[in-house]
Amino acid sequence: MLVAFSVAPSGTSDPTGSVAAAVADAVRVVRSSGLPHSTDSMFTTVEGEWEECLDVVRRACEAVGAHSDRVSLVLKADIRPGRTGEMQAKLDRLEAAVERAEGEPGRGQ
Repeated sequence: MLVAFSVAPSGTSDPTGSVAAAVADAVRVVRSSGLPHSTDSMFTTVEGEWEECLDVVRRACEAVGAHSDRVSLVLKADIRPGRTGEMQAKLDRLEAAVERAEGEPGRGQ
C-alpha cells in the first residue's frame, strides 16, 4: 500500500505564518517509522501495510497538532495487497511508457 499525505496546521501561532516547524515534526515521524518513504514539495509518501501507514499518518497529525489546535490532512492511497516496492516500480513503469511514446512516429522530438 502506498499512502501519500500532506499535513499542516490550520491557524498557527507562528507570527511569520510559517508552517515549516510543524511540517518538519511530521517528517521526523515519517523518517523514524522505518517504512520506505519519500517527501517532495507537496506530499510525503509511505509504503507498508494498512496499520503501519495509517499509524504513521496519525502520529504525523499528532506532531503537527502540537503546533496548532486544528490540523489539515490530505490523503491519497493506492491499495494493492501483496505488492511491495511500488514507490520505485510505479516510477519505472512510467519512465518506460514515456520512452516508448517518445519512440513512436509523430511523438517526441
